[in-house]
Amino acid sequence: MINNNFEDVVMNRKSVKVFDEQVKIPQEEMDEMIRKATKAPSSVNMQPWRFLVVESDEGKDKLRPLIRFNTRQNDSSSAMVVIFGDMHNYEHGEEIYNSAVEQGMMPADVKDELLGKVLPYYKSLSKPEMNDIIKIDSSLAAMQFMLVARAYGYDTNPIGGFERDQIAETFGYDSERYEPVMIIAIGKEKNPGHDSYRLPDEKVTKYV
Repeated sequence: MINNNFEDVVMNRKSVKVFDEQVKIPQEEMDEMIRKATKAPSSVNMQPWRFLVVESDEGKDKLRPLIRFNTRQNDSSSAMVVIFGDMHNYEHGEEIYNSAVEQGMMPADVKDELLGKVLPYYKSLSKPEMNDIIKIDSSLAAMQFMLVARAYGYDTNPIGGFERDQIAETFGYDSERYEPVMIIAIGKEKNPGHDSYRLPDEKVTKYV
């Protein structure tokens, strides 16, 4: 069942620490949620996010020593979704822009003009500059994934505390290319998440 009440999805999302261990998410449903999460915007549509779904006992055993104080989520969740940013995301630029033309989303001359500017620019970026871009873009996809999950009836917990220098190689990724951004625990809550206080509008907003 999909919850189409946007107010409920946004206002009642909470971070859950302990999940129902009996709940498993079918791969087809996980794929659907990820597909919707990737509708998030990204800089020049390079879509640098990469999703690693850790759901097996073996996978979770490998992940457990790398997540510091978040073992409850690892042990009880349906899956731990590790989101990486691809530092070489521009290698998919031709595929992305050519497919947009083939599907009538973009004229060919616009594609040629954009690729002629975007690809050289992205290839020229320093590592810190590209790192900033992929972390912003992948964080947008991560937030969208959590909201989509809520709409599908699942609960989540975003995790930033983990061994960033080890997680890529542990799961067979090139650590120079794939930068870990966030881990999202997903499943059905066993212990309800707590409400949390938010600062009032006037403290976080300025109009000029």
